[in-house]
Amino acid sequence: MSASNPDPRRPTPSAALEGSGVPPGETPPGESSTGSGAGPYRPLSRGWAMGPLVVICLLALVCALFFLAYAIVLDL
Repeated sequence: MSASNPDPRRPTPSAALEGSGVPPGETPPGESSTGSGAGPYRPLSRGWAMGPLVVICLLALVCALFFLAYAIVLDL
């Protein structure tokens, strides 16, 4: 007993295994056709800029000094 193929123009699924390759449209492409680069190469910058880093450190120092002074005032 043999099942007939309803669409004679389309090969059966086992036809890909018997032949030397995969019929077109049976598998997705291996990779995209567009490149990943969006422009010229620029090396990455290293870390934070000095300005924001100094501001954050000064803000942390001011907060620490405020709480230290608050603790000294409460202790008196």
